[in-house]
Amino acid sequence: MPGIAEPLSRRTVLAGALGAAGLGLLSLSGCAPARQEPTIPRAAATGATRPGGRLRVARPAASAAETLDPASSLSAYEYLGALYNRLVRLDERGGTVPDLATEWSGNADVTEWTFRLRDDVRFHDGSDFTARDAIASIAHILDPATASPQAGVLGEVIDAAAMSAPDPHTLRFRLSKPNAEFPSLLAAYQCYVVPADAVGDPRRAGIGTGPFRLSSFHPAGTGSVEAVDDHFAGRPVLDGIDFFSVQDASARVNALLAGQIDLISQTNLDFATARVVAASPRATVARSENAQWYTIPMLATSPEFSDVRVRRAMKLAYDPRRVVETALNGTGSPGWDNPVPPNMAAFLDEPREHDPDKARALLKEAGAEGLSTKIYTSSYDAVFTPLAVAYRDAVADAGVRLTVQNASSDSYYTQVWMQEPLMVSYWYTGRPIDQLLGQIFRSGSSYNESAWSSPAFDAVLDDARAETNDARRRMLYQDAQRLIVEDGADMTPMFGDRLVGISRDVVNYAEYGFEFDYLSIGFRR
Repeated sequence: MPGIAEPLSRRTVLAGALGAAGLGLLSLSGCAPARQEPTIPRAAATGATRPGGRLRVARPAASAAETLDPASSLSAYEYLGALYNRLVRLDERGGTVPDLATEWSGNADVTEWTFRLRDDVRFHDGSDFTARDAIASIAHILDPATASPQAGVLGEVIDAAAMSAPDPHTLRFRLSKPNAEFPSLLAAYQCYVVPADAVGDPRRAGIGTGPFRLSSFHPAGTGSVEAVDDHFAGRPVLDGIDFFSVQDASARVNALLAGQIDLISQTNLDFATARVVAASPRATVARSENAQWYTIPMLATSPEFSDVRVRRAMKLAYDPRRVVETALNGTGSPGWDNPVPPNMAAFLDEPREHDPDKARALLKEAGAEGLSTKIYTSSYDAVFTPLAVAYRDAVADAGVRLTVQNASSDSYYTQVWMQEPLMVSYWYTGRPIDQLLGQIFRSGSSYNESAWSSPAFDAVLDDARAETNDARRRMLYQDAQRLIVEDGADMTPMFGDRLVGISRDVVNYAEYGFEFDYLSIGFRR
């Protein structure tokens, strides 16, 4: 993602201090909040920046297999956004806006899309960006050998033979089925463009068209990027960014409080820690609203939740507003079991009922009165257990008896997720509406965490994709949301604000979904 010392002393301090939590840094357990309860800022600080400087970013340690190949990368988000561009990106409302493409249009039945590309873009190795590079990058995603998470989404509508380049700066796609939202699917972070000749070559990984060029990268370790002076969107404010992998979350926070790093990435501070950071003279909290989408999937193929009446009861039994207050201390918004964030243009603003008596009656009708089961959680995310506890307490009025079962964070997403009947989970928001609904709720999708299968939902989604009228298409996506709320097996209790630890010297931090503003962030003048 993302007072400056001389480079040598800064690197020396970080090399010694970031390797472990216990090297003299303040322990969070020993940090007392300020006498007056600190408030968590509503937004990041903005203002004039001084030119240059290097941003020091602490990120969770990934595996030694971490890669800068955007098609298959699952952890190096901070590097990818700095090094690469996509054809298009998303704005804060979920709309598709230009990046390497300047404009695009579909034919009458939206089975063919033509993109006009910028003609003033060069890769970091000096070669010119053309449609050939975009075709090779997307074909790499579609290649089964790449195992890209985006392959299933794009593979529904295109294959490698469906792309052509009438000229070096025109790109054409022939879809296998209509999709009026196809351009938005190219905004996924796996869709960053690399040079055609570098695709799949680990020796050339990191060469992109982004505002920073790679200077070093060590999987699960340190790395750095340097500003590109002649980037097509303008030179970044910063001279460079240094990345440090720190496994322990407390160590990352301690380093921030000690002034040894400037930003913590891929870490959502829990409320208590955020208050400690906000009270610090060196650090504060930047808030990314509704950035975390928390879910409680009910496995629709399990005996407990195969009956839609039971699933409806589990939703009617709790009030999401109560869960937000308990699990997030109010730093988020209630989801009402609708997975679409309230800031998106296609959001359906229809809160469902909260009726424990009706929930109890539905359970009795389904032969599940006094339902008792486990709800799984882990320390994988700081909010998981508070969410599980808050939901357990909230549904007790309907006669549902849940036991919170803690599981190992190391195996949570391999041995619990999509296997146990009831658990807590989360996603980042920022997916385009069609990908959000299709990738996570369509029958048979590999990311369908509740294994819910609804021919009616699938048909509405197909109708939405084929609809070229924007208003009617939005209504169809809202119909799809109603089906999820009424019949689906995935509950959305809340959207959590991402609470990001950041230095008080840093201004113009802006992040939403998978989008991060690398051009404007800098140090206070």
